[in-house]
Amino acid sequence: MAHEEGKAPELPHNLVMEGRRRLSASGVAEIESFNEEEVVMSGGKWTLTVRGSGLHMEKLSVETGDILVTGRIDSLDYDDAPPRRGGLFGLFK
Repeated sequence: MAHEEGKAPELPHNLVMEGRRRLSASGVAEIESFNEEEVVMSGGKWTLTVRGSGLHMEKLSVETGDILVTGRIDSLDYDDAPPRRGGLFGLFK
């Protein structure tokens, strides 16, 4: 899969939210930032910001791009803006 220099390839992605307590995401290329109130992740050409309280990354797979966020989820902001550079997954490459 070809992609522009300096940009992560866009992986097929899915989001599954169970109530307001669990969010599973696939196709995540980078974790831009995370704390108990906000998790920002990206997948090439999209960025997802999860806001809430007591947020935790329960599962994180660098190989498959799967993530599980638990806690009280108050909002999801899905944006087609290009992600910022850097991030957690970049540390493992």
